[in-house]
Amino acid sequence: MYKILKKQKWSDTIYSNWIEAPFVAKAAQPGQFIILITNQKGERIPLTIADSNAKEGWVQIVYQVVGASTLELSLMNEGDSLYAFVGPLGIPSEVENFGGKVLIIGGGIGIAPIHPIAKKLKELGNYVVSIIGARTKDLIIMEDKMREASNELHIATDDGTYGQKGFVTNIMDDILKKESEAIKDIWAIGPPIMMKMCTRVANEHNKQIWVSLNSIMVDGTGMCGACRVSVGGKTKFACVDGPEFRGNLVNFDEMMLRQKQYCDQEREALMLLEEKIRRQASNG
Repeated sequence: MYKILKKQKWSDTIYSNWIEAPFVAKAAQPGQFIILITNQKGERIPLTIADSNAKEGWVQIVYQVVGASTLELSLMNEGDSLYAFVGPLGIPSEVENFGGKVLIIGGGIGIAPIHPIAKKLKELGNYVVSIIGARTKDLIIMEDKMREASNELHIATDDGTYGQKGFVTNIMDDILKKESEAIKDIWAIGPPIMMKMCTRVANEHNKQIWVSLNSIMVDGTGMCGACRVSVGGKTKFACVDGPEFRGNLVNFDEMMLRQKQYCDQEREALMLLEEKIRRQASNG
């Protein structure tokens, strides 16, 4: 069970796996996440669902190698099975036919979780305007799927190697300056600093915006408290109260400080695993 049906390497650190998980695929909705464990002693890894197919019984995940657990996951191959794959978890995105245009913004690895939201919004009859961006062309992911899920697709790269040079917020601001009244709702998913800046642009145009705080999760079920965030002056848990919240209410500075709380332990765990891999390689 939970077999890796397909695996792709999209860059030096970004991978996508298609997991055999028919019950999860049948129930999955945009905005929800799963928790996977690679082996019996493995760490819980919360990942927002990038795509799913109820008929074929698979769930697509996209992840970036940033620590020991994601490195372990990247070393698994097609045909291998995960120890656990639980979900869907979290409150689904509040999508409907808004009777107009919606603005979808994905940055870096955040393009993956924004995809099901764009896809569903288009299916419901909305006119979907999407913006995706990354530092450079090689880090733009899921472009074809985002084109299919959108009526318009804009691309930005920090270095100008693909699409418009600059940030997704530059394109977002231009669009809102031209047609703010036509945009009925906004979603932005990406690094916390990107979501903070997107929220700032939305505020400048008096618009509401949804953001996903999946990246701060650890346990994923509300027990550890690591994903506490201040939303509208109240304490919320990203895993059980979210992962999506109105960005206009999120204390991003507090969130970004909390996200750094286990950095030393994560670096140590990664170093130990890399050393173990080197020893195994040298021993044949």
